[in-house]
This record gives sequence, structure tokens and C-alpha cells, in this order.
Amino acid sequence: MVHKGGSMEFRSDGGNLLRKSVACISAMIVASAILQSGTASAQEREERGNGELLRAGNGPGPAANGPGPGCNIIPPLASIGTKVDISQFPPPDSLTDPELAGPVQLLKSGKFDIPIEQLTGVNVPAGTPRGTITLPLFKGAVNTPSGLKPAWYIILDAGDQAEAERLGVNFSKKLHNAGDAARTATRRADGTFLFDSGVVDFRPNREVVAGSKDKPFPPSVAQPGSVGDADYSPLVLVDGIIYDAPVVAAAVDDVFINFPNGNPNYGLVHDQVVAIDPANRTVTLSLINGYSFGKPVFYISTESSDPTVSAIEGNTFAPRLRRIETGVDDINRSAVERIFIATNGASEGGCQNPQRQGLGAALLDGHRPNNTFGGIPTTATDYSPVWDANVYEWTEEAIEKGYRGLLTEEFRILKLARDGYITGPGGAPYGSFGPVIVCGVAARLN
Repeated sequence: MVHKGGSMEFRSDGGNLLRKSVACISAMIVASAILQSGTASAQEREERGNGELLRAGNGPGPAANGPGPGCNIIPPLASIGTKVDISQFPPPDSLTDPELAGPVQLLKSGKFDIPIEQLTGVNVPAGTPRGTITLPLFKGAVNTPSGLKPAWYIILDAGDQAEAERLGVNFSKKLHNAGDAARTATRRADGTFLFDSGVVDFRPNREVVAGSKDKPFPPSVAQPGSVGDADYSPLVLVDGIIYDAPVVAAAVDDVFINFPNGNPNYGLVHDQVVAIDPANRTVTLSLINGYSFGKPVFYISTESSDPTVSAIEGNTFAPRLRRIETGVDDINRSAVERIFIATNGASEGGCQNPQRQGLGAALLDGHRPNNTFGGIPTTATDYSPVWDANVYEWTEEAIEKGYRGLLTEEFRILKLARDGYITGPGGAPYGSFGPVIVCGVAARLN
């Protein structure tokens, strides 16, 4: 296994090197497809190193606030097409009722570099700011065979509504169904967690290479940049409540992960970390583009249950998450919600294509795949940060007839599956692919 050095490095054995991170959902899907089709041989990889394929390295990848309509979901000014200035418009309805139209900051504990609650009222130039969230960083502890070690974690969701409100995070009623996919911890006197077990190794180099120019998905190379041991899970049971509490840095002392101004050592921190400040107990993470019921959203990708998915996603491979039951959506015992990922959505023109979507596009241009979530807070009560990937493929007939396009709403996707315009990869029956991805939803943009 290749390991990271002291600074961020990109490998360049043939392809154009880009820091490439694919959306949480995209990773799941890619991994699943790879499980069926297998990875390319070393000879095939060498043949594909023709200067035309992306090669992903350590770090979060391109900004959420990307170039062009295919890589940027930030809404425009509400005054476009009118004869009046935006200053004459009233505030969005969502500021008084988050279930109404307009932007909503869901992770109240975080600070965004993009003014979430001013969206539709201000113009946000592409690329600046990047699209990040700065969250409280907790220093707990974890029991290891060599003694007690630091545990650096964040909290994105909680399975108790009052506790979620206290922390300023999302509430998920489904988390109580996680069972033994959650590890255990106790609450210390200062409120931080003492984990019974479970550590993450951040030393591996993340490496992802697209399959080919004509068929980028599945990738030919996929190695995750961080790996949890058999006991590790971001889901944690403490005092009868299950939290989504991902570890974002190695079990080391403060001085080793002190990167408050960015450019962190990705051999010690999660690939989605942009900056980390242990002295002030904050960490800044990259945001990822997606949709839920037609509305653009930002989210954070932290773990998955499959190594290929984690390689593509730029998150931590946590094998314990395989204990989560998939394919059950909203029944009483479910711990998951669905995420919908295209394998062969429109990719021509890259970020300039407003219909751009899917793993193929992401593997070719390095930007987000624009995946679609099921329910999130404010649009549904069935939200879970544990996402069950439903991967779909447009049929040749649908593509030839010009029906392929950007899909942003769950029931539109299910209708197309019912009507035969999309299937599972390779014409397989449509449905769950197996892996889960843990992603906390940070904001709804309109």
C-alpha cells in the first residue's frame, strides 16, 4: 500500500493529475459497479495512461462553487428577468419557515464561506468563495491496544431531536436503527466522547483513475486515502443516543495536525479537510453539490462501506458500516435513506453543459456528479445521513431519442425506472447496489 508523505502530492504516471473527489453518492455507485465488473489489469492501466484521463490524488478536489452551470448549483439572483433591483425584494420565505422556498442553513453549528441565507439575494461569483463549512472540532479519546489516544471528531447528526437542537446539527429518527453498525462510547466530564475502540489510518495515498475516455466508469484504479479498522464507525452510541460523529484526524497530539491556514498533511487528516485548528477546536471541510426533491443542496462526505466508493468519494472506508441493511428505504427498521446516482449521464461539454450529471462525467472532468438525495430535513421526515446508493443507467433508446438529462427529484427517477428509460448498470434491474455512504447534509440552497 502506498502511503502519504508530509505534504499533499499528486501522482502523475501518465494521466493528467487532478485532485478529484466525487460526490458521496457517486462513490458508492462506482464502487458497486466495480464490484461487478472488476478493475483493469496493470497492462490496461498503462495503455490508458495517454494524457487524457484524470488521476485523483489526496485532498478534497475541485470546489463546490465550480465553473459553468454543470458544476455550480448556487442559485441566481431572484430579480433576473424583472425591471427592479434585488434590493427591493423581500427576504426569502424560508427565513421565517424553513419548509417554504428559499435557502436554509441546516447545520447551525457551522460557519459557511458562502452566505447561505442570503442566496437568491446576492451574486456569488464562480470559484470564490470555494464552498466550505467550518465546524466545531471535538477532542475526545479512544481506547487502543497501546493505551488511550486522542480522538478528533465532528458531529453532524443525532438520533434525538432535543440533542440535535442543542448541538445545532440534523435530527435523524432513523439513526436508532443502526444497531451494531454503531460503536460505543461514554461521555466524559467535559462532554466529549471516550470511544471504546475504533481508529482510522489516514496514511494511504488516495488514487483514482478513470476507466477510459469512452467508458470512464468504472474506474481502472481506486484506492481509498483513509481506512478505519474493524471496530471503527462514524455512528456512535452514547447514553442511548446514536450520533453521526466522524473522525477527521489521526489519533495524535494537537501539534501534529495544526494547519489553521490550510494545506494540511493528508497523511494525518481526512481528505475533505481544507484546514484544521486544534487550538481553537475548529475544522474546515469541503462542501459537495447535490439535489433533493428538485432543490440544490450542499453536503459533507465522510465514510462509506466500500473501499472503491471511498476512493472515489475521498472519504474513509469503514467496513463496520457493512452491517447496515440496505434496500429497505422507509420501513420501520430502516437506518437508511436513498441516494440516486447516474453512471452515464450527460458529460459532453463538461461543466458548461447544464444537463451534466453522473459518475462518467465526474471521472472525466473531476467535478461533482450532481447526485440526487431522497429526503432531507425541511423536505421530509425520513432523513438519514446513511445513504443507500440506487445506481442507474440511461438506456441506449433513451439516449438516442434525446431523453437523457439532469434528474434532481426522487420520484421523477423512480418513474423513469418504471417506464424503462433507466435501469441498473449494464441493464440490471434497478435498485440498491449495496454499499452505504455517510453524508451529513449541510444546507439547502433554495
